[in-house]
Amino acid sequence: MGWVLEQFIRAFLVGCMFLSGLSYFDKVSLWNSLISWYVCVDAASKYTFVREATFAPAISSYDYIVIGGGSCGCPLAATLSQGARVLVLERGGSPYTNPEQINMKNFVNTLSEISPSSFSQPFISRDGVLNSRARVLGGGSVLNAGFYSRASSSYIRESGWNESLAMDSYEWVEEKLVFEPPMMQWQSAVRDGLLEVGVLPYNGFTFDHLYGTKVGGTIFDKDGNRHTAADLFEYADPKRISVYLHATVHKILFKYNTEKRRPQAYGVIFKDAFGVMHRAYLSKKPRNEIILSAGAIGSPQLLMLSGIGPANHIEAHGIKVVLDQPLVGQGMADNPMNLLVVPSPVPVEVSLIETVGITNFGSFIETTSGLSLGHSWSERLQGIFEFVANQSGEAWTFSPEAEESIADTIRSLANPSLKGGIIIEKITGPRSTGHLEIISTNPNDNPSVTFNYFQDPEDLRICVQGMKTIIDLINSKAFSKFRYHNMPVQALIDLMLHIPMNLRPKHANAAFSLEQYCIDTVLTIWHYHGGCQSGKVVDHNYKVIGVEALRVIDGSTFSRSPGTNPQATIMMLGRYMGEKIIRKRFFRGRKKNKDKDKKATRISSQGIHSITLKHMLIGTGLCHFYEEDICIRSKIRQTRKETAEKGYPIIHQKKKVKF
Repeated sequence: MGWVLEQFIRAFLVGCMFLSGLSYFDKVSLWNSLISWYVCVDAASKYTFVREATFAPAISSYDYIVIGGGSCGCPLAATLSQGARVLVLERGGSPYTNPEQINMKNFVNTLSEISPSSFSQPFISRDGVLNSRARVLGGGSVLNAGFYSRASSSYIRESGWNESLAMDSYEWVEEKLVFEPPMMQWQSAVRDGLLEVGVLPYNGFTFDHLYGTKVGGTIFDKDGNRHTAADLFEYADPKRISVYLHATVHKILFKYNTEKRRPQAYGVIFKDAFGVMHRAYLSKKPRNEIILSAGAIGSPQLLMLSGIGPANHIEAHGIKVVLDQPLVGQGMADNPMNLLVVPSPVPVEVSLIETVGITNFGSFIETTSGLSLGHSWSERLQGIFEFVANQSGEAWTFSPEAEESIADTIRSLANPSLKGGIIIEKITGPRSTGHLEIISTNPNDNPSVTFNYFQDPEDLRICVQGMKTIIDLINSKAFSKFRYHNMPVQALIDLMLHIPMNLRPKHANAAFSLEQYCIDTVLTIWHYHGGCQSGKVVDHNYKVIGVEALRVIDGSTFSRSPGTNPQATIMMLGRYMGEKIIRKRFFRGRKKNKDKDKKATRISSQGIHSITLKHMLIGTGLCHFYEEDICIRSKIRQTRKETAEKGYPIIHQKKKVKF
């Protein structure tokens, strides 16, 4: 039993490392770029406005330039396109080139993909924890475990968001992407075990963040097909949006605004897959902006590469300082994940995260099961480990003992047969924070990131309580069907400590000290955030403080992670801010008219009629958005002109509308 268990643990833990974001980065040659370009062009595109950046003009202009087509950038751009011309620049490829690649059954294989068109780029934090960042249209929603859960009401209020608009924005996302999971045997047993050990009450299936045990949403449908943030482009106006793939932004361009006495963003320089540079500018209209949505790694990195950040640091790399902003790159945080692997005596379903225990002490308990690893995957794994062990510029290397352990792991994966699951705990917050620094002026290079896991003692206390809850759950009656009864939890702990799950030092006392176990075996769950925090780098409207025409809207603005999984809130934020920006653009900040029966006009097939604004429909041609009784005089004039040109009669109002 002992040898079999060890082989199981080794195989399963390697899978777990990929759940935490391990991947391999291979710098592509021109030939590889050609292959990647051909695959994206040849595949039937889901959207006509999504193209390779090689087709982009040398110079172009737009009302909004969104840098990053990720979990936030996609809904943001889709919303903005309802009232303005929008450009999206995404450094990765399309998730639609191979639908099977993002099916649930290929979850691990997709994470371990090492081709030039792979969807993830690995990095190693200075803490010695393996991590990954997305490089694909749809961002992290293309790679993650698919769990969908909203932020708490208190988080929404503390963020200064309008609760009604936030809820509408969540629902806008959910209509396209989110499903109720099937909840089969393994997930049900974990749910019942959580209730048995006191993670109460049971809240059933809900998107809401509620203390107790619940079943959340998933972005996988009943057939295991993944639905990503890129699907939200179905809301976009195809005539007003352009999305370019493999478009790597090298810098944001600034000029000096003499009236405001501060720098103003006016364009970007980006490179396509063939290495050709392109320029995109903001058209000369008021309220046009560049919006960074490149994520918690990409957004602070690009600000620094463009001259906004700590002056001494960016000057050391030969970058001209546009604005000395020492808080760019600060407040970097990653919610630490710790886990136990549980081999099962009975078959288990393939499931990603569906149920969660939201404890009252700040830990979230989740589970996955039945992840399988293909034969060819073991060969890829060897290349990945060799890359990690020999990556230039990093201080960590594997010891001879660790290398032998890796070799044993790879051998055990030749014909893997996994039967069981993992139970994880993630802490809220976290309180521990670090920083990000650029290491070169190449935007393709990963910056140096430090998260300082468990630097704050409270984080460590929560982890210990979370691990104790997992142990109690494994020992519960509800979970007994999936336990080898002659296998104590201590055996799982002991064996896991012999696996190189990360590059951190290992300590002998970790076998009997949960505090040391948390420190030594910490992994990422990809929920890192910070670097452009709200109230420090950006204001409450996500405008970069001290700069005109530039915003940052993504997870880099968060000071703590929203709930059990941030993806729901990140997608919501894109829609939410898109709505606010486009309304402001149309309504020019005018005060709301308190008389809700004020009348405006709209076009119909018979002409222009007088109606109440609260009944005006979006997209009629008069206004794409409305806010109570406010509309735009210029849009009415435009509509009247278009109506006359089409030969429709214009029915004039008897009373003038006041604006």
